[in-house]
Amino acid sequence: MNTERLANIIVAPRVSEKAATRADLENQHVFSVLKNATKPEIKKAVELMFDVKVKSVKVINMQGKLTRIGRTF
Repeated sequence: MNTERLANIIVAPRVSEKAATRADLENQHVFSVLKNATKPEIKKAVELMFDVKVKSVKVINMQGKLTRIGRTF
């Protein structure tokens, strides 16, 4: 795979209380990645950037929350 693409797959780490708990207790880390990234690409990108061995990758696609102003969304 192209190392340039692998470098761009990971957008940012997700910082939240739930992500911090997973990192401490289960040794899992949470990242925002590109929408068109596949599991093997994510695995290789993390291994390349952080010099670690990735056991497995779990991916979830989440929709954004609706914002409301008065009665309208």
